[in-house]
Amino acid sequence: MTQRVALITGGAKGIGRGIALDLATQNWKIAFCYRTSEDAAKTTAQAIAERGGQALPIQCDVSDPDAAKQMATQVETEWGHIDALINGAGPYHRINLFDETIEGWNEMFDGNLHPIFYLAQAVAPGMKGRKTGRIINFSMANADQMISQPDVTAHYIAKAGILILTRTLAKLLAPHGITVNAVSPGFIDSGSAPPVELAGMTKRIPAGYIGTVDDTVAAVRYLLSDEARYVNGANIQISGGWGI
Repeated sequence: MTQRVALITGGAKGIGRGIALDLATQNWKIAFCYRTSEDAAKTTAQAIAERGGQALPIQCDVSDPDAAKQMATQVETEWGHIDALINGAGPYHRINLFDETIEGWNEMFDGNLHPIFYLAQAVAPGMKGRKTGRIINFSMANADQMISQPDVTAHYIAKAGILILTRTLAKLLAPHGITVNAVSPGFIDSGSAPPVELAGMTKRIPAGYIGTVDDTVAAVRYLLSDEARYVNGANIQISGGWGI
């Protein structure tokens, strides 16, 4: 069988890194992008190789549509195809809506929502031609609730938009054997949030504890598997009951 190829955005650290290392144990070829974390990317690439996978780290700002599409082309040129696109990049910052800048507002959409559109357009033709493919987009656990978020407004709107885009892509690509699903983490100990902030949220999580990267990786593993071939347009919350 042809070795499977995954393209992961934001794959140098956190949840993206966890997904990459898990796929490495299953003998995938893993291309992943990073924007500024060159040292972390090198460490992740080495860890992928140690687990039996092949790594292709690419420095890329996926908020740039041309750069995002060029990255997908580079992976397809080097490895022949892309079986799975995992959109894990998702910058955010906390600031009251009335203190937000125009640049900060746009950054949340440019970094979270728009790259999924760019990359879906880039990988869809190849997946359609092979009549198979998986796309997984990362949202957040309460994005479907449409509640007020004064300190992460643009980020929250972008994450809600990801759910709409996921369902739209799923409907368009299902006839071609391609599934498109969302994974929506709650509070996960991935290194992106301060430990003090995570600890303060524990009492608000019905399960009573903070999730791990492995909890999220398990959901991605399922969505990439043959067992999930009929799961399309779904949103899996990884939150211990928070945000529902």
